Amino acid sequence: MPREATLPGVSAAAVLPRAWRGPLQQLAIAWVGLIALTWADWAEMAHQWWDVSTYNHILLVPAILAWLVWTRWPDLANLTPKAWWPGLALMGAGLLAWSGGSAAEINLVSQFGAVLLLQAAAVTLLGVRVAAGLAFPLGYMLFLVPFGDEIVPALQAITAKLAIGLTHASGVPATIDGVFIDTPAGLFEVAEACSGVKFLVAMFALGTLVAHLCFSGTKRRLVWMTAAIVVPVLANGVRAWGTIYVAQSQGVEFAAGFDHIVYGWVFFAIVMGGLLASSWKFFDRSPEDQLIDVEAIENSPLLMALATLEIGGWRAVLFILFATAATAAAMDRVGLLT
Repeated sequence: MPREATLPGVSAAAVLPRAWRGPLQQLAIAWVGLIALTWADWAEMAHQWWDVSTYNHILLVPAILAWLVWTRWPDLANLTPKAWWPGLALMGAGLLAWSGGSAAEINLVSQFGAVLLLQAAAVTLLGVRVAAGLAFPLGYMLFLVPFGDEIVPALQAITAKLAIGLTHASGVPATIDGVFIDTPAGLFEVAEACSGVKFLVAMFALGTLVAHLCFSGTKRRLVWMTAAIVVPVLANGVRAWGTIYVAQSQGVEFAAGFDHIVYGWVFFAIVMGGLLASSWKFFDRSPEDQLIDVEAIENSPLLMALATLEIGGWRAVLFILFATAATAAAMDRVGLLT
């Protein structure tokens, strides 16, 4: 056995196999270069993660990604990474999204492209077999992109309709005009901050993780994800109604303070805890279950055929960085980069 696999007190999985050292070095160089070349988008994303409350949960995503890879490492270590040239097609898609989003000044698209470039580099430099083993972590990287503002108007409308329905059901006379609800205690607005988008996008990210880790069947995963999307929306309507209802007897100022405390500190924890508790007995995936079927990956006829489409790792790195740098230079010439 190789000496590196027999060091005293160190497991074979904890030591970086020789076959992985070059590809991981190449990937690190490619990622650093790609982030540098798309820095404006990464800086804007980081700003939103830190300063916009809707996206504060994304600060946890890098740690989740690292944990997802770490839990897979004992199995991944048995695979041999080999650079794969079809991954460069995914690089092309990333460059198209990044440059197109920048040209159209659509941050969501350009930021998606910036993340897709990192995913594509991983697929290209580690190969199709490793990419199959890392399919979920690579896909979960998309949660680095701040999204959700696009659905705020729709969520405002849904929340308002739920709130007015519950208000009428509770015996309080009220009228609705768009997102404004007029009651005897005063006029209430379902503002953007009250749309529930911050909890919906956070629950969607959490729900995706739970669906992967706790369920093995597609049907149960779909049911769980449906609940993870629908329940926060319905709960937010109940929260809005509760604020209106409390205001009828306690006054608008008291209700506003009550709503701020519940909405900011308690609401999401209650919804998340209740949903997890009610679903616990339906979890059908054990924590000890293997996350990667190495044997299936190694013996898959399709992956065997695809794995033959190799390219030199350093050649792929140079192509990735050159193509991205050339695209960035072209964008700069026409004033699309700042």
